[in-house]
Amino acid sequence: MKREIIITSDGSTTIQIPEWNEQYHSIHGAIQEAYHVFIKQGLESVSKKKISILEIGFGTGLNAFITFLEAQKNKLEIDYFGVEAYPVSLQEIEQLNYVSELEATSFAEFFTKFHKNSWEEKHQLTKDFSLLKRKQFFHEITDKNEFDLIYFDAFGARLQPELWTEEIFSKMFVALKDKGTLVTYSAKGSVRRAMQAIGFTVERLPGPPGKREMLRAVK
Repeated sequence: MKREIIITSDGSTTIQIPEWNEQYHSIHGAIQEAYHVFIKQGLESVSKKKISILEIGFGTGLNAFITFLEAQKNKLEIDYFGVEAYPVSLQEIEQLNYVSELEATSFAEFFTKFHKNSWEEKHQLTKDFSLLKRKQFFHEITDKNEFDLIYFDAFGARLQPELWTEEIFSKMFVALKDKGTLVTYSAKGSVRRAMQAIGFTVERLPGPPGKREMLRAVK
């Protein structure tokens, strides 16, 4: 399936799949969306300094990289786990402009390591930040009481409704620690109801640019 690198409204790049009319990030701003959904409404809502994070849809590594940058800035200790069934190629990664757009050239080697480091192995990138990437389908997740925070960044329910079901959110619920949090860009009513059916307490929050609302769910 053909994939293209495009520029979003805030100047940052993303990957587009023309056949699906779908992008890995919002066309209204990839970096803006990532910061708003996953940092402002996710990471900043966790009061701990040592945080275990699961990302559903590792993709381009943007969410992981900005989390890494926030960890350096705020002296957080983070164990980061990224799940991805279809890894992005290194050729595509080299065309993304996140390092320059984030003015993070001093950390460029780490963004490269996020993608070049082997899968299924834990890599201690700094004293306080580890990364383990798992090549895995979401329905294969079996973690229990492991994570403080989940970034749920799967392709939209319009294309892949099977990723936004009670079955999947049940796995997320089990994977989270008590009082753990899940954040996602989606605000669909069917998604919210599926989360609530599992036992999550769900709130609608203001969305990133171009989107009215998003969801945050707490176990």
